[in-house]
Amino acid sequence: HVQLVESGGGSVQAGGSLRLSCVAAESNAKSSMINYCMGWFRQSPGKERERVATMDGYGGTYYAPFVQGRFTMTRDEDKKGLSLQMNSLKPGDTAMYYCAVRLNSGCPVLPKDFSDWGQGTQVTVS
Repeated sequence: HVQLVESGGGSVQAGGSLRLSCVAAESNAKSSMINYCMGWFRQSPGKERERVATMDGYGGTYYAPFVQGRFTMTRDEDKKGLSLQMNSLKPGDTAMYYCAVRLNSGCPVLPKDFSDWGQGTQVTVS
């Protein structure tokens, strides 16, 4: 298993930007993270966890339609992590954001198929 640590959440006004980061905590895991599927999910109170963006082990990306053109996900080559640049934020983006990894190159669709999760970081847009 891999321990993931997220950072970068906070409160922002509509139209603002935030950048989330996710890093594998164990040093022995960091060297192989680039080959795995990693992604971001979010969950609001009373709603199911939903996929925001994922990147597979080959660099292929998926963005949910509701973030297309506003969010950009990148691999952090030095820290073997994942970042999510969120621009033009809307109140509807308010949620707890989670980083997840699947120890396989391919990316599944459902949250249940990801093996490891971070603790989450809160994003609030007013």
